[in-house]
Amino acid sequence: MMRNIQKRLVLISVGVALFFQFIGSAYAEGFYTMIDGELERPTGYREWVYVGTPLTPNDMNNGKAAFPEFHNVYIDPKSWGHWKNTGEFRDGTILIKELVGVGSKAAVSGNGYFQGDFVGLEATIKSSEHFPDELGNWAYFSFSTPDHQSLTDSASAFPKEACNACHLASAADDFVFTQYYPVLRMGKAAGMDAIGGVKSNLN
Repeated sequence: MMRNIQKRLVLISVGVALFFQFIGSAYAEGFYTMIDGELERPTGYREWVYVGTPLTPNDMNNGKAAFPEFHNVYIDPKSWGHWKNTGEFRDGTILIKELVGVGSKAAVSGNGYFQGDFVGLEATIKSSEHFPDELGNWAYFSFSTPDHQSLTDSASAFPKEACNACHLASAADDFVFTQYYPVLRMGKAAGMDAIGGVKSNLN
């Protein structure tokens, strides 16, 4: 009797482990969803790999910066793993750009640019399945409402001419401006050195 109970407990434990392994795998692959040609707004991206925060403020661009917000950028973990091992962006890569307005320009540490409120959310995806006719198979999306007070549940890709030409002309790696993201620059095909804290120099 005791032996049968133990066998059952083992089988239950294995079943539970396999279930959570399956759920974990499904979650890991579910970085974005396309429905009827629209991208559903991704969630959980703040737990992805953070790669940097560029800023081109109005103050330094005659009051007319094209992108005057902070851009907090994240890459999905699977694509980060592929990037640090191969130096390439895999088919299926998604980068999320969280737009944050400039807040205070003074702090106890001195004058500068400090993040204020969230004002938008954008994404770019590399997918030969969904965007076979786009340059590099990259497409670009915005979930920001016109008043920058909320986000849409889904978004259509920008027209080809809206983004890809600039990325083609100026981006350092496969339509991505890696030259402005030291995490991506130093992590490119760097293997374990890409995880941070391993190397003692600043290369």
